[in-house]
Amino acid sequence: MPSEVLSPSAPATGVRHADRPHGLRANPWLTLIAVAFGLFMVGLDGSVVSIANPEIGRDLHATTADLQWVTNSYLLALAAALILGGKLGDRFGRRTFYLIGVAGFTAASVAIGLSGSIGGVIAFRAVQGFFGALLMPNTLGMLRAAFPPRKFGMAVGIWAMVSSVSTALGPIVGGLLVEHVNWESVFYINAPIGVVALVFSAVVLPPGRSTAAARERFDIPGVVLLAAGLLAVVFGVVKGETWGWTSGGTLGAIAAGLLLIVLFGRYEARVAHPLLPMRLFRNPALSIGTVVTALNFFVLLGVIFFVMLYLQNVRGFTPVQAGVRTLPLSLASVVASPLGAALTQKFGPRLTMPLGMGLQAVACFVMAGWGTDSSYALMWPPFIALGLGVGMVMASSSDAIVGNAPVEDGGVAGGLQATALQVGGALGTSVLISLISSRVGSTLTGELTSAGVPPAVAEGLSGAEDAVSMGVAPVPGRTPEGLGAAIVEGSHHAFMNGVHTAALVSGSLAVIGALVAAVCVRRGPEAARH
Repeated sequence: MPSEVLSPSAPATGVRHADRPHGLRANPWLTLIAVAFGLFMVGLDGSVVSIANPEIGRDLHATTADLQWVTNSYLLALAAALILGGKLGDRFGRRTFYLIGVAGFTAASVAIGLSGSIGGVIAFRAVQGFFGALLMPNTLGMLRAAFPPRKFGMAVGIWAMVSSVSTALGPIVGGLLVEHVNWESVFYINAPIGVVALVFSAVVLPPGRSTAAARERFDIPGVVLLAAGLLAVVFGVVKGETWGWTSGGTLGAIAAGLLLIVLFGRYEARVAHPLLPMRLFRNPALSIGTVVTALNFFVLLGVIFFVMLYLQNVRGFTPVQAGVRTLPLSLASVVASPLGAALTQKFGPRLTMPLGMGLQAVACFVMAGWGTDSSYALMWPPFIALGLGVGMVMASSSDAIVGNAPVEDGGVAGGLQATALQVGGALGTSVLISLISSRVGSTLTGELTSAGVPPAVAEGLSGAEDAVSMGVAPVPGRTPEGLGAAIVEGSHHAFMNGVHTAALVSGSLAVIGALVAAVCVRRGPEAARH
């Protein structure tokens, strides 16, 4: 970490000596444990919902569009408020807003389970996303303030491990709860985690307010411009697959959002006390770390989405069985996060970011060779490579972003990192769904006829491409056994055509991310010094 950012002898918190924490609050490792509770809760919730959605739809008589909004309302609120959450923590106290975030997220989770209607689920998911935005950026901000530079990389590695593992465990936990309890329990599980997080955090977390930020005027115009811009961009992205990527609504929403973000950047460069200081982007490691973070979660969430469809709908595994088969990904990320942090601390992000993205590229290119009946021996190696790559990039990019920001901007930097993560994940899921749908649409009829389905029947099934894009074979009732088997075979081959395209695109983007990191992140002696 650059020495000019924070000298090892400088106070970590930026507060007066008399205000420095004492006792339990002075222990940075207890701070790490406290923020891990909240981070685990948010990460787990983000990935269990995909497992619960089918049951939510059946129980609450929800349409496919309704279920999309169960995910999208959370994502929109989260993306729009992440940088705001970090700035509020920097100015008024990171501990305060972390605790508010944990309490609000926990209460919203319980409210979702009690809502009893799809409208209530969608509304409280948005509330949950807003409080998640208060929680997430302040986790990194508090670690930045609590740990000295030489130990910050290790702390980020553990932080990244918690984030990666909670996300990867979501399908397993969600599958168990949905199968053996009910879909509401997917949200109720946050209650005990949240209570423990609140009690423990209230005891051990230091105050952690930036004295410089506390004296600044709050940038209300910046908040409005950024929130509106991010809302428009993410809305356009999540609706692109439904409306079409070239539709006026999609292009208009994305263009309007990008225009607002450009206006936000111009405004922030001129205002005395900006919401997001543009000076942060003068550091190339921070800027490239932001881009690579987005690519990292584009690949991770996009790939997990089609992998779970493949395992459940093509291979016929239950949610729990599918989750267990992705355990190598979780275990690899456990190893990779602290390993990536240690390597970043010693060699700098120019080694670990390209290495991690390269591992993800290898994983995606291997997945592009999967068939409808591939053995598990062809699955676990790319799962391990993906987990190693994601964990390594998560640790190194988080260190590059938050570690290269001044302590007083730690919350904002954490918000920037979390925003890149969420926008990248939204793009990954939406873009890869669209690619799979497009490829299925262009190959479904041909694959059905090749499998032995009569041309007239194949043409009649061409309108079922939405179901096939999810890996589901559209076999009508009372279909003869032989014809039904042919429809299943052709549909699954068409779906795999889409998976191969999505995997190749993901792998290519991972290669681009590796090259950008290798070329643009400088590897001077200061890059590795903490």
